[in-house]
Order: sequence, then structure tokens, then C-alpha cells
Amino acid sequence: MAESLRDQLLKSGIVKKVQPERSREPKRPAGKPPAGPAKGRGTPEIDLAKAYALRGQAETRERKQAEREAAEQARLRRERKLRIQQLLEGKALNKADAEQVRNFEYAGKIRRIHVDATQLAALNAGELGVVQHAGRYLLVSRDTAEQLREVDANHVALLVAPGTAGTDDDGVPDDLMW
Repeated sequence: MAESLRDQLLKSGIVKKVQPERSREPKRPAGKPPAGPAKGRGTPEIDLAKAYALRGQAETRERKQAEREAAEQARLRRERKLRIQQLLEGKALNKADAEQVRNFEYAGKIRRIHVDATQLAALNAGELGVVQHAGRYLLVSRDTAEQLREVDANHVALLVAPGTAGTDDDGVPDDLMW
């Protein structure tokens, strides 16, 4: 069999067998940086795995903080909803046989509530108010509407200021039937 070119060169003496030089530094485990500061920078170099671990810990902290804030907001919403429900319980003045319709603007749309003649006069005078709860519009006393406004003003759909009965700034009477 033919010898390899390497073997032939070694036999002829043209090339000498070179042994790698052994380093005089003690062996250290793979993947760990040297103990001293990095050469030329003056600050220690952060290992890539350590940087990933630090970033992971920071992301975990941020995620847990966001979860705590969301849970706190949900708890506050539940408490507010319960308070509103307790406040409105048994105080609705809606009548099933009401014939007249009172239109009002709420959340950018025209809404309506059915009232009788005395309720319409009281609503336009500011003695009654309309609140939105659970997808319905409830007719309540002014005091109840004011209490609800303190809890969450977004639920008060219509509350006429006393003394401004008759016409709004647009000149159209409140009791005008459409």
C-alpha cells in the first residue's frame, strides 16, 4: 500500500513532526471567563449566559408586576360594581305601564327611557335622574344619581341641573315629543 504524503515527508526528513506547545496557564473549565478583568477594557466582561439569566429575571419581575397591577384593577372594578349594585338595589322608579318616551344623549348615541307624565316633569326639572346599569336605563331619584356619580360618573346617563328646566342651550324644550 502506498504511504500517505505526510508519512513520506516525515521519512525523508524534509518535515519534522511538530508537537503543539503546552500553555503554562492552569486549565479552567470551559465556558467560564478568566477571573481577572478583561484585557484592554478595565471592566469585567459579563458572560453571555449570565446576561441572559439577568434579562430573564428582569422580564419575570416586570411580568409579575403587570399581573399584580391587573389583579388590583380587577379587584377595584369588582368592588365598584358591587357598590353600584347595592346602591341601586330597590331604588329604580321605572314603571312597566309608562307611555311617554324621554330621549337623551348618552355615550354619543340617542337613548330613550319610558316614563309617565309626572316622571317626565320631575326628570326635566332635575328631581330625577337616569343611570345606566347592566345594560338598562333606570330612573332614580336625584340623591341616588348623585351618590352614583361619586362612585362612578360614567354610569350617570342623564341628570338635569336644577333651575335649568325648560330649554337647554340649543333652544329646544326638554319635554318636546319627537
